[in-house]
Order: sequence, then structure tokens, then C-alpha cells
Amino acid sequence: MTVTLRLSGVPLSFPFNLNEKHRLQSRVHVRSVGNDDSPESIRISGVSSVNKKDAYVAAYDVGGKKSRQDDHEELKVFWDDGFGTQTTKDLLEMALILINSDGGPPRWFCPIACGKPIKDSPVLLYLPGIDGTGAGLVIHEKTLGKVFNVQCLHIPVWDRTPLEGLIHIVEEIVMIEHTLSPNKPIYLLGESFGGALALCVAARNPTVDLILILANPATSCERSPLFFLPPLIEEMPEEYYGMFPYAISPLVADYIKISMIKFYGRNYVESLWQLLVGFSKDQANLSVMLKILPKDTLTWRVKLVRSAAAYANSRLHAITSQVLVLASGRDNILPSIDEARRLLRLLKHCDVRVFADNGHTILLESGVNVLSAIKTTYMYRRSSKHDILKDYLPASITEFKTSPVESWWFRLYIDAVMFSTMEDGKIVRGLAGIPDEGPVLIVGNHMLMAFDVFPLIAEFLREKKITLHGLSHPELFDIDVEHEYYMIPIIDLLKLGGSIPISGRNLFKLLEKKSHVLLYPGGIREALHRKGEAGKLFWPDKQEFVRMAVRFGATIIPYGSVGEDDILELIVDYNDMKRNPLLNYIVNEFNQGKKNLREGVGGEIAKQPFHIPIVVPKPPGRVYFKFGKPIRTKGKEHMLYDYGYLQELYLQVRSDVEKNIAYLLKKRKEDPYRSGVQRLLWQMKHGSLDQIPSFDP
Repeated sequence: MTVTLRLSGVPLSFPFNLNEKHRLQSRVHVRSVGNDDSPESIRISGVSSVNKKDAYVAAYDVGGKKSRQDDHEELKVFWDDGFGTQTTKDLLEMALILINSDGGPPRWFCPIACGKPIKDSPVLLYLPGIDGTGAGLVIHEKTLGKVFNVQCLHIPVWDRTPLEGLIHIVEEIVMIEHTLSPNKPIYLLGESFGGALALCVAARNPTVDLILILANPATSCERSPLFFLPPLIEEMPEEYYGMFPYAISPLVADYIKISMIKFYGRNYVESLWQLLVGFSKDQANLSVMLKILPKDTLTWRVKLVRSAAAYANSRLHAITSQVLVLASGRDNILPSIDEARRLLRLLKHCDVRVFADNGHTILLESGVNVLSAIKTTYMYRRSSKHDILKDYLPASITEFKTSPVESWWFRLYIDAVMFSTMEDGKIVRGLAGIPDEGPVLIVGNHMLMAFDVFPLIAEFLREKKITLHGLSHPELFDIDVEHEYYMIPIIDLLKLGGSIPISGRNLFKLLEKKSHVLLYPGGIREALHRKGEAGKLFWPDKQEFVRMAVRFGATIIPYGSVGEDDILELIVDYNDMKRNPLLNYIVNEFNQGKKNLREGVGGEIAKQPFHIPIVVPKPPGRVYFKFGKPIRTKGKEHMLYDYGYLQELYLQVRSDVEKNIAYLLKKRKEDPYRSGVQRLLWQMKHGSLDQIPSFDP
């Protein structure tokens, strides 16, 4: 990795005459670093530059011609996030470049890997951990650089700026960015010590729109199991300190997960030999830590951590910012999960994501995607208010590949088969009958537990490269803390796939944007149906959605789905629960304060109590989807208030859904690969789960 470092003359005193030309977002391509005797001399393409004491911003200039791909305004489905293409090897190279060119005060830089973000992207300031290099974001640089203007703080090895000075440096750039874009949020991504520093800045600036992403924040340092180490380090002879990184490294990092980062997103397990090679290389690179954190520097940084933790903890009550805490379950340095729960209780607007299998160096390990965590907590926004559609970021290639829905075992277990109907009435395998251009309203029946949403959304992404926005019950997006461990992973999958809370306003906005929308008129009642009700529709008597479809000239696609009886056995349903005093009490308590969206409709559809039926898996079967012939409403806008036409259209859609269900129930009997065993044999022979044969339509 090569970088040309230069210092731009941005004074420490806050300038009030700013404009866009002064924005600190230039890119620096480090091609060469000078080897002059002076530690403050940095070579830029053969020209020497001297650090100025009144400058603290380092910039990286992009070399070469501008790519047309840099002009993108929005991301497309399966956009290349570059996740896993950079590893700790790149981190160490960048860190060595930074520390070898050290001298002067702390400064900001933007790695070249970040590239150019999409239009109107907010600023993200990365605040490093105790190492201070600012290179700790290397795994996520390409991903975050697509949607943020990224700036990383670098604290030189021999810099001794006190906590107040570091807070002031962060505040300077925060105020600059706030002045340039007062209606945009400013993100502070703080890791360990940087997390405590971010809280300090937020406490002092409650009127600035800050969003904090805290990765294992060091506000719990006083409760660290290694609390006894700092005095020991101070008394340690210099000749013995060289062994310290090797002794402490197994506690700091999970090197297996660090080595696996280059394989992240693949659906197979790499060989033990490859992991061992990566592990041995990581161990060999530990000697670099002696240059990054010599004994005197480590002693000073530990004091900074304690100061930042004490400062932040005494001012948590003053923080008004949105906060997202990323907590590791195997952090041997800090009690991160306990700290995340504490911050959740004390902060006004806090959310938590727990990564149970990760260690302290959470941003360098596989299994953690910072942008995905930001997206699923609805914390990504480009203005003062979050817009669930305008701020939606489609699934990246890594998010799709690492989704459980895309895993081989899930696909093999249900192996969803989809058929669609062309304009001429011909039934074909796949989604060719679905229009590529919206607005398209896809309407169908729910299978038990609503698991049908996942293969549907995944297949639209896989085959059509289209985000299918599912309209889901609002309660699913407001999970209580006590239910978070088994519900949040499921809801996060829905959010990443594009699902949003159902409402007339959201349906209006989706159709207005010419989106593909997935709607279930049967709602919760249909998804949580009772025994013997599989395939039965629970729709309202009068139309609810056709008027909106007609207004925007949307194409309606009625579809039917079957197969739950092949993969799940319903043991205890809602009626059984009502007869059991204990289960009845649990259900009633669970529904306290829950919304019933159909309360005023009447009939069976209004009976929508939330409950979790008890089911057991059956031997792998197969689920089937059939999309009927498209129903065009374009050109019918003049019939928007013709009740007779709307009701007739509504009944036609319902009838088509029922016909599709009946068709699948009959035809699936002809499927030679309905059994999971037959599909497994096919996969073993052909090496793929794609397009396993089914019945002839």
C-alpha cells in the first residue's frame, strides 16, 4: 500500500467564513513517503513538504483519471462493497506509513480505498482505539466509503495531546462540517478509546446532530479484567516490554476471525491449512505493535483512556445523540456486553447490536458489517430526519451472500420453486412474467409464520436484481428488549431486504417511486393461522389496496404459495393456547399495548392476536410459488372512484390467488424432487442448488 501524505493548512481556530471549497474530504493516494532525516519531512511525488504547527488535517489525493463509476448518485442492488478485500496486512502497511511520517499534532486523513460516496452522503469521523493510528477501519473502508465521506483521526506515536486537546480537535471538524451542512447528521465511529472520546464530544455538543457508532466503548475500563496491567507495564524493564504484545495478543484479538475476514461472504469453510497460514502471518506481524505502541506511548494512552471514560461517564445524562453500540460477546479486555446494556439504560436514544462470537478487535474480525448494523437500526440518513425510503440502501453483494437465506442448508431445506405467467397466459419457471418496470404490486397469501417472505425477496434479488419491498406489521419494527435475542436477527433480515412498516402512506410512497411492493391482505391472521387453515385466505370483505394501485397505474400480480405442510408441523396453535391457562396468560400479556391494524374491519380478519405457535420441523419438503397473469391498471386512473370497478378488481385478485394455490396443490404431486433427499442427491451430482428440476408447468 502506497500513500502520498500532505498536510493541508486548516487552522485550529474555528473559521466562520467556510464554504464547500474548504470541506475536508480530499482523497490522498500515498504513493511514496520520504526518507529524509527530518521526521517532519514528507515526500509528495518527489516534493518535500514540512508540517505546520497550525495544521491538523492530512489529506490523501487520488491519483490517476477519474472513473465514471465515481459519478453514481444512488446504489444499485448487489453493489460491490469491497468487503473482505482489505485485511490486517493492509492495516499494518497503512499504520507503518503513518507512524514513519509522524511529527506534528493529531490530524485527519481519508484512505484512498474509500473512493467517492453517493450523492449527499453525510460525514463519518473515525476515532481510533488505543493504537491511535486511525487505520483500524481498514476492513470497512470500501463499504463505508460508498455512503459516507470518511475521515480518520491519526494520533502520532509520540504525541502527548491531553484529552481536552483531542476533544477540541474533534469538535473543530464537527463544527466545520455542521456549518457547511447544518441539515446533515455527523457520524462519530469510535472504537474502544475512540468510543469514549465520541461520548465526550457528544456530551459537550447536544445541539449538533451527531450519530454515534460505538464499537466496544472503553467507558467500562475501570471494570476491565486487565485493570491491574497498567501499573505493571510502567514498572516493566524496557528489555522485557518486547514480549508484551505476544503475551497479550490472545486476549486482545480473535486471530481465527481476523484470518477469516478474507473469506467472508463465501458459502464454504476454508481449509485448516489456509487458516493456519493466516494465523501465523498475523502472529509474525505483532512486532509492528512495538512501533505503534512503545512502552511510554502505551502508558500515556492508558491514562487517556481512563480520563476519557471518567469524563464521558460523568456526562452521559447530557447526551442527546442517537447511539448504536456494537458489543462483542468474547471481549477479554472490556466487559462490553454489560457496558452496552448499561448505556442502553442510561442514554436517551440508544440501540445495541451484540456479536456473541467476536473479540475486542471487533472491527477487524469476520462476522461484523458496520454498515449493515447502521442500516438495520435505521440510523443511516442524509438529512435531519430519517426517510425510510429515501435513505434506504439496497443489499450489497456481501450482505446477500452472507444472509442465512442464501445459505446452502436453508435453500436445500425449502428450495423454493417459482413459476410466473406471461402476458399470453403461458406459465414458465422463474420470474420472467414479472414486469421489470414498476410500479408493481404483488399480492398473495401468507404461509405459516410468514417465512415465505424470505425466499420471495431473495429470489427477486437473485433473478431480477430488484428490491421487493415487503409491507410488514409495524410491531415487528419495534421489538421489546426482552425479545431482542430471537427476534432482532429475523427483523434485521427483513430490513436489509427492503421490508418497511405497512401503512397507507408507505404504500403511496412506494408506488409513487415505481417500486415493486409485496402485500399480504391477510396480515397477521393469515400468517398465524390455526390448524387446518393452511392455504385459506383471511382477507377483508372490501378492497383496501386496489384504489391505490389504480391511482398510480400499477401492475397487480396475484400469487399463491403452498408447502408449509411439507416442512413444518403445527403442534400448538392459538386455540390450544387459549385453552391452557398459563399459555393464555402469556399470550394476553404479550399483546398488551400491541396494535391491531384491522380492529375496525370486523369479521375473522380483525382477530389478529400476536402469539408464537409451537411448531416442529418436518423432513425437508419444498415450497412453491405461482405468480398469475399481470393485471394492468395503467390507463384506468379515471375509474379511481368507480366503486363497482374497484370491488370487481379486488375480487378478481382474490380469485386469482385462490386459483394459484389450487394449481400448486395439484401440480406439486408431480414433482420428482419434492423430497429433500432427492434434491440432496441432485446437488451432490451437479454441485449446485440452482434450478433443481420440478414439475412441468
